Formats: sequence, structure tokens, C-alpha cells
Amino acid sequence: MTIRTAAGDPFGGPRILFLGDSFVQGLGDPEFRGWVGRVLQAAAPDATAFNLGVRRDTSTQVRRRCWAEVESRTLPGADHRLVLSFGANDAIEQDGGPRVRPADTLANLVALLDGAREQGIAALVVGPPPVVGGGAAHLGRLTALVPGLAGTCAGFGVPFVDVTGALAADPVWTAEAAAADGAHPGAGGYARLARLVLDGGFGDWVRKPAG
Repeated sequence: MTIRTAAGDPFGGPRILFLGDSFVQGLGDPEFRGWVGRVLQAAAPDATAFNLGVRRDTSTQVRRRCWAEVESRTLPGADHRLVLSFGANDAIEQDGGPRVRPADTLANLVALLDGAREQGIAALVVGPPPVVGGGAAHLGRLTALVPGLAGTCAGFGVPFVDVTGALAADPVWTAEAAAADGAHPGAGGYARLARLVLDGGFGDWVRKPAG
């Protein structure tokens, strides 16, 4: 399958696919908007958007389902965009180690960005939000992963929005997550994450002509 985008296509705004985990899904937001809905409202209200966040998904699972998800939601000639965000579940300790090794997380990102480039789909990557209930050990694994994610994106010329450290230090994010399930914030926390994504260049990226 090869999907080519076209500037000035007849379908209006871009078709944006958001793939990732429960943070992409917006789990826990009583307003049911998450960061994805808020970012779209602020910077891409004319977009046709698809929220494909799945709870507990790792980068390996996102990679496995990505292109089937994309193929069923694309139109020839349309401006297709792909937003990826994962890593928090990769870093969860399981059976004495992380669910996905850091090297494999980066390999999954390389494969996804390589596929997007081959198919002419503009990509953007949002770093993994912290899991408050995971404690210092989980945050340390995420913090160590971020430079590799950022470097991989830089190698592909893809924007990377680093949110891990800022959210770990954000009192709204941490308080809301701690008061809920230890991971997912409420409306205030997702608003903070949305602001980081917007400040990280989402608007410029989505307005830049594809191709």
C-alpha cells in the first residue's frame, strides 16, 4: 500500500490519525476531549481526525496495528498526517524488566517513521507523559528514553514534542493523576499536555503543506 498526499487537495482540511496509548485516548478526562481534542480545537478545527489511542498499548503494539489503521482511514489525494505518542507502557516493569526494551522502542519508532516517509505521510511525535504512580524508577526510564526518541525524530526531520519532564513537575498533572488511578489526569492535566503540544509546534506542522 502506498498513500501519496497532495497539496491543495479537494477534501478540505487534513486527515490526522493519532496513534498511541491511553494518554492519546484521553482516558480519565471528564470532558472526553483529552489532549487530542483540545489541540484539534485550537489548531486544526477543519481537520478530519481519528483518535486511535488504545489503553496499555506499547510501541510494539502500535507498530503492529498502525498501517491497517491508516489504510482504512485514508483517501487518495488527501492531506494525511500521523501523530504518534507512546513509551509510558513500554517502560512499565514486568517480569523483572520493562515491557519493551528501550532499543526496541526506538526500533519501533524508526520503522513507523520510515513507513510514514515511504507513504508520503507527514508525521509528528509527542513524547511519553509520566505515570505518577510509577514512581521515580518509571520516570527515570522514561527520562532516559526521551533523548533517543528526540534523536530518532531529528534524523527523520520529524517534529518531536518533549512533555515528560514538564508534566512530571506540573502540579495540576501530578495532583489529578494521583487523585485518580495514578496515571491519568483530569481535564486540567490534559489541558496542560495540550498546551505543551501546541507550544511544541503542532500548529505550524499541521499548517505546513504536505509533500
